[in-house]
Amino acid sequence: MAKSTKTKNTSSSSSSSKSSSVWSLNKISFYIIVAVAILYVVSMILKLVGLEMVIILAMQAVATAIMIVIVSILAWRYVRNKQMVWKVLYVLCLLLVIVGVIIPMVV
Repeated sequence: MAKSTKTKNTSSSSSSSKSSSVWSLNKISFYIIVAVAILYVVSMILKLVGLEMVIILAMQAVATAIMIVIVSILAWRYVRNKQMVWKVLYVLCLLLVIVGVIIPMVV
């Protein structure tokens, strides 16, 4: 009887540690979205004030890069244990997103 209680405690502690790691990932994602939103608001205020366009574009590019990095990390966590076709699709889509962000900034 003591053996079954020990097993139950072990399984509940492992499930709680798994859920706490997901909670921390969710918390980090939330704070990054807040930081990116602040960057976008500051860049909009600077544009309304009439500061140089280069500063505004740089701030928006940093915010966009942060979001792409976070989303690509989370997407890789989903894809890494899947078949090769998923990994190829991931890389292709990531390249298209990067090109889609860079081309409008250059042109």
